[in-house]
Amino acid sequence: MSIIKVSKLSKKFKDFKAVDNISFEVEAGEIFAFLGPNGAGKSTTIKMLTTLLRQTEGQIELNGFSTSKQPDEVRHSFGIVFQDPSLDDELTAYENMEFHGVLYGVPKKLRQERIKHLLNFVELWDRRTDLVKNFSGGMKRRLEIARGLLHHPKILFLDEPTLGLDPQTRNHMWSYLQELNKTEGITVFFTTHYMEEAERIAGRIAVIDHGKIIAAGTVADLKKQTKTDNLEAAFLALTGKTIREEEGGRLAQMRMRRQAWTGRR
Repeated sequence: MSIIKVSKLSKKFKDFKAVDNISFEVEAGEIFAFLGPNGAGKSTTIKMLTTLLRQTEGQIELNGFSTSKQPDEVRHSFGIVFQDPSLDDELTAYENMEFHGVLYGVPKKLRQERIKHLLNFVELWDRRTDLVKNFSGGMKRRLEIARGLLHHPKILFLDEPTLGLDPQTRNHMWSYLQELNKTEGITVFFTTHYMEEAERIAGRIAVIDHGKIIAAGTVADLKKQTKTDNLEAAFLALTGKTIREEEGGRLAQMRMRRQAWTGRR
């Protein structure tokens, strides 16, 4: 049974088509990776899936609800961990969870039970009264995952959830998520630039480039299609080895800022 259905989806910004007539489905309980170079259309697609952007054309259904006609039901169907930090650093871990539960209308008794269960699950219950600003990057990520699961969503969206984390923390993170996938049957939809992560974790993968899905299937399918030995080689065969303008522009901006900062010292 498909819990995510995307049909002929497009998003246009003036004369630029960021997402161009894509269609795919994700099965309930699946761990699904959505991969692509910078500027390929990943973030735009996720924003449409999570009702942050309206599509120009096409249809999206999550958990049987239309994103355009039933956005509130859709929002209650998923949790999301953004690429950028989204916790309130001036609140405690418990307060961040409590605030999220109130926003989603989780009844008080159930909310307290879920908070304790999830903070124990991500090994943060003993730190529940600590301010988040004193947490490490890995602890914050674990708290964001716990928060995203508080209202018992059917789908968890993860936008580069392990970006910047050390290998040990990344490994623990995915152990938590795989356990949740098994015990709660939650569907996981994630993006990452770590190809070995996607190869190890995902059941199926879709690759998007220039706004179009150019390949989809299991890791074995993609390796067979590109006649390569691993997912990174398959990804490069599909998308090319050229650094994209978006990334190049970002690197140039970083160099300019670094030069300006050095000049002021």
